[in-house]
Amino acid sequence: MQYNIKKFKDIPKQLKNIKTPPKSMYYIGDTSFLDKRLISIVGTRRPNSYTKDMTYKLSHGLSEVGACVVSGGAMGVDAIAHQGAYPNTISILANSLDFFYPAINEKLLSNIYKNSLALSEYEKDYKARIYSFVQRNRLVVGLSEALIVTQADENSGSMRSVEFALQEGKKIYVLPHRIGESKGTQKLIEEGKAEIIYNISTFISQFGNIIKSNNKDKFLEYFSSSPSLDDALKKYGSKVYEYELEGKIIIKNLRIYVK
Repeated sequence: MQYNIKKFKDIPKQLKNIKTPPKSMYYIGDTSFLDKRLISIVGTRRPNSYTKDMTYKLSHGLSEVGACVVSGGAMGVDAIAHQGAYPNTISILANSLDFFYPAINEKLLSNIYKNSLALSEYEKDYKARIYSFVQRNRLVVGLSEALIVTQADENSGSMRSVEFALQEGKKIYVLPHRIGESKGTQKLIEEGKAEIIYNISTFISQFGNIIKSNNKDKFLEYFSSSPSLDDALKKYGSKVYEYELEGKIIIKNLRIYVK
């Protein structure tokens, strides 16, 4: 695989004040995603059908209001969070960026490399280790303003992410589950360490406003997902530049944003 891996001259500002900031960071993709409101979503690699559905709705809804979903590129909840928010998503990997891991997520990660943003603190040829997954989790949390855990067991990597969020004083949100399910998030609720998301639309509204769909602004609804300029031109042609001239959208780094 041939991708242009670049090194940040200075690590992203969101990571400078965490307890153990990275010494260096590497990236592939569009760094302008770092300027959005960043919300992390993590959870089990084996989510139940309810969690799959809710994770997708949460991540997609956040993307619709212009937020960017941060996750760890793993199977399960991570992958669903990336898919739902795409292209408004950032993946932080536990390995170097010169290969895809896990291999089952190759297509997803390849799309993120091309149209979103992937980050790692590891140089070329670094393979994921148990320790690096924990280190990756601290960056996923550190980059974001809040953490959502959609399903987790008590002794899991997701609960390590919770520990990082608690250390940094960041808000933690969880889904309501049936008794006996998602024991990790249930424990957080019992201990008063997390807020429950009862209504997805209400929750998402605190991070932005969904653009209403009607005949006049159907283009703005499409642009609200921050598509690439190339994709937008293929879909709508010169209409893209008309909206730019009217001041409704901004084209930055070959990507479109609603003004």
